[in-house]
Order: sequence, then C-alpha cells, then structure tokens
Amino acid sequence: MAWLLFLVLMAMVFGIIGATAGGLFHLLVIGVLVLVCAALFGAVRLRRTGRRPTR
Repeated sequence: MAWLLFLVLMAMVFGIIGATAGGLFHLLVIGVLVLVCAALFGAVRLRRTGRRPTR
C-alpha cells in the first residue's frame, strides 16, 4: 500500500512540475505514465487479494 501511495504522489509531483515549468512537458508525460502504472498496480493487488479461498 505504501508503494501505491508513493507512486501516486510522484505522479502528482511530476505532473505539477511538468505543467507549470516551461519546456518540461516530458515530466507531465512521465507523471501520467506513473499514475497509470500505479492504477494498474492497485487494480492487480485489489483483484488478487479480493479472492479468498472457500473453506
């Protein structure tokens, strides 16, 4: 869970820096990619832990 929050935080930082600083559009793109990876990572973890074996 800590990794997921860290990835979302880094995506926000990269996105803000990339959107505000001139000539750093690539950081905005990196921020979006990190956010997508974090969403996929969270979905995989949620799906994997959602299945509990029946007894």
